[in-house]
Amino acid sequence: MCGIVAYIGNKEAYPILIKGLKRLEYRGYDSAGVALLNGTLNVYKKQGKVSVLEEYAKDKPLAATIGIGHTRWATHGVPNDINAHPHLSNSGNLAIIHNGIIENYASIKKELQQRGYIFHSETDTEVLVNLIEEVQKQEHVELEDAVRIALNEVVGAYAIVILDKRNDNQIIAARKGSPLVLGIGEQEFFVASDASPIIEFTKNVIYLEEEEYVVAKRNGSFTIKNLGNVVKSHAIQTLEMNLEAIEKGDFEHFMLKEIFEQPKVIADSFRGRMSAEGGWIKMGGITEYINRINKANRILITACGTSWHSGLLGEYIIEDLARIPVEVEYASEFRYRNPIINESDVVLAISQSGETADTLAAIELAKEHKALVYGICNVIGSSIARATNAGSYTHAGPEIGVASTKAFSTQVSVLILIALQIAQSKGTIPQSKLRQILYELESVPEKIKEVLALDDEIKKIAAVYKDANNFLYLGRGYNYPVAMEGALKLKEISYIHAEGYPAAEMKHGPIALIDEEMPVVFLATNISAYEKIVSNIQEVKARKGKIIAIVNKGDTQIRAMADHVIEVPIVDEIISPLVTIVPLQLLAYHIAIMRGCNVDQPRNLAKSVTVE
Repeated sequence: MCGIVAYIGNKEAYPILIKGLKRLEYRGYDSAGVALLNGTLNVYKKQGKVSVLEEYAKDKPLAATIGIGHTRWATHGVPNDINAHPHLSNSGNLAIIHNGIIENYASIKKELQQRGYIFHSETDTEVLVNLIEEVQKQEHVELEDAVRIALNEVVGAYAIVILDKRNDNQIIAARKGSPLVLGIGEQEFFVASDASPIIEFTKNVIYLEEEEYVVAKRNGSFTIKNLGNVVKSHAIQTLEMNLEAIEKGDFEHFMLKEIFEQPKVIADSFRGRMSAEGGWIKMGGITEYINRINKANRILITACGTSWHSGLLGEYIIEDLARIPVEVEYASEFRYRNPIINESDVVLAISQSGETADTLAAIELAKEHKALVYGICNVIGSSIARATNAGSYTHAGPEIGVASTKAFSTQVSVLILIALQIAQSKGTIPQSKLRQILYELESVPEKIKEVLALDDEIKKIAAVYKDANNFLYLGRGYNYPVAMEGALKLKEISYIHAEGYPAAEMKHGPIALIDEEMPVVFLATNISAYEKIVSNIQEVKARKGKIIAIVNKGDTQIRAMADHVIEVPIVDEIISPLVTIVPLQLLAYHIAIMRGCNVDQPRNLAKSVTVE
C-alpha cells in the first residue's frame, strides 16, 4: 500500500527519489523518508507529505548516487517520524524500506531482544532489517545470502529494498505479495512499486515474480534469483505508459481528469473486442475457455471496494444475458469462510491494480480447488494478470486518483462484453437483441460526454448539500450497485456518511433516518420499475427528505416531485450504469472540493491495498 523508489547509478539519487515519491503519492501515505549512501548513510524521514520531507532535508547533506525512498501507510505503529521508513539495523550498517506486513514479527522481535537487539519503532520493518543483520552475523554470509535466508524465515507479504553502508555498489530488492518493478537504464537501475516513478528515465523494466529478489550493481549487471537460490531469467519488457498519462494536464485534480477520460477509456475497452455491424464479440480469454465456461455450474465473482460493486453489476448482467448462476464475494471474506469451490466453477477476480492482496489470496484458493480463474484488471504485468488462467485488461490507463472512477466504468464495460460473448455462445440472447446492445455500447462514449456537459449544473447542486452530514443513495435493479458505488465515492473523498440501498428496502429500516436534513439520491432511470421508483420517491417526499433524482432525458413526472433533477440520455438498462454513475462521481467530487478535502489523496486510504 506504500510507495517504494530506489536508485543506483551515476546520477544524483536524491532528486530522482523525491520526484519518484511524488509520483507515488496517489497510493496513499502518512509519512515519507529517504536514505542516501555516500560513505555516510544519511536517513531523513518525516510524518506528513513528501513536501514536508523536502523542507526538512533541504539543508542536509544530499549528495549520493545510491539511495532508497519510501512513502508509508501505517500498519504497525502510528504515523510519526520514528515509525516512518527507512529503518536502520542496530549497527547502523543496513537501511531498509518495506511494503507489506510481516505476520510473525512479534516472535522474531522477542528472540532478537533476547539476543540484545534494541528497537526504536513499533514497526515490523525494523524487526526484519535486524533479522537480516543477525543472520549475516551468525551465518558469516554476504548480504544477498542473509536477505534470502531471513526471507525464508518470515511469514507475510513484502516488497523490500535494502542498502549496506559498507557497500555502495549494490542494492538488493525482493518481493512476495507486494509488487516491485526493476527499471534498467544505461549503467543505472531503478526499483519502484510501480512504473510511475520510472517512466521518465527508462521504459525497460522487469516485473519481479513472487518470492524473487534482485541484486543490482553499479557496474550495470544484475542477477535475479528465487528464495531457493535458483537464478531466474526474465525478458525485459517495454513500458507502454507515457508521461502525460500520469500528469494532470489542464485539470485541477487527477480525479476530475479521470472522470472526464471515461468516454475515451470506455471506447478503448471496447476497441477490437466487438462489432455492432458484424454482430460479434471476441474476448481472447473467454474464447479460449468458452466451452468450460458454458458448462460451468456457476460463476463466483470476487473483488473488494469499487471492484466489488462492478462485480455485483456483473452478477446482474451475466445472469440476465447468459443465464449462468452468479455469486459475488468480498475477497476479504472469501478465503476465510471455507467456501465451497469445485472444478466446474469459474472464479472471476476483479482488481484495478491487479495487486489487491485479498483478491490474490482468493485466486490462490480457487486455483487450489482447480476452478477456472479469470482476471479483470487494469495494470499490465500485475500479479493478478500473471496468477489467473486467463483474463482481460480494462485499458483504463493509469488511474492516479485514489477513489476509482474510470476503473469502475471500464470494469463494467468488460463485464458486459463477457456476458454478451457467453450469451451469444450459449444461444441465450437473440441476435437482434445482441446487435441492439452492441450499437448502444458504441454510442455510450458520446452519451457520457452529454452527462459531462452537465458539470456546472451538478456543481450547483453540490453547493446546496456540501454541509450535509448524511446521504442516502437508492436504486433498483442495475441501478442498485450504482447507488452503492455513488455512496462510496462520496464517503471516500468528502468524509460525509453515505449509504447505498435497494430502493425497495428503504422502508425496511433506512426510512427512519429521513427528515428535512437528509438528502436522498434516487437513480430513477429504470423503465421496467418506473412506477415503483415513483412510489419510493413519494415516500421520501412525505417525510420531507431532500430529493436529488437522476432521470432519463424528458422525464416530467419525477421532475415535478424532486428538489433537483439531473437528466441523462436514455440507454438500455443493462448498460445504463455506464451513464448513471457519472453524475454521482461529479457530485461527490464537487462536494469534496467545496469542503476543502484532498480528493486525489483522501485520508487513511491507499490506492493499491497490498496488505490483508
